[in-house]
Amino acid sequence: KFDDTFINGDATADAKAFDGLNKLCNSAQAVSMGTNGAALTLDRLDELIDKIKPGKPDMLLLSRRTRRQLTSLSRATGSGILESDRNQLGQMVQYYDGIPVAINDWVSDAQTQGSSTDCSSIFALQFGEGGVAGLTAPGGLLVERVGSLETKDASRFRVKWYVSLALFNIYRLGKLLGIRPS
Repeated sequence: KFDDTFINGDATADAKAFDGLNKLCNSAQAVSMGTNGAALTLDRLDELIDKIKPGKPDMLLLSRRTRRQLTSLSRATGSGILESDRNQLGQMVQYYDGIPVAINDWVSDAQTQGSSTDCSSIFALQFGEGGVAGLTAPGGLLVERVGSLETKDASRFRVKWYVSLALFNIYRLGKLLGIRPS
């Protein structure tokens, strides 16, 4: 639920949700692949990265299909624009121009761009108190023991997490939209 809301949340449509990246991204920070979308190009991806000021994004967030397109572009150019390395936890991570590439399964591959309904997006983010930041209520994640179940040898717990997302500077979040399958 959190991952979905992080991308697609809309507090006006659901009072228990927060505004996600789609809603927080300012239209001036959006780069379009075209009226009806188009296949991903490295030039457009670089244009998205240039929208983030100052410096580079801390992360590129995209769907699995778009990551496959980016990998295919890297192979086709033979330039080795995608690198792999281990992060602080020892997990393998891909990097584009030194920027970590992350997958979120809630970045849809069925977005509408003009007459196309098979488009996706890439988000470029800078995190921190000057950019995109997570907010939580005092106490953070709360776990309450509700009690034992009468029908089984088990206990029930309630987890409460009052969380939101904030964008403190519009230049710290950008979106490349209209990415069609190649």
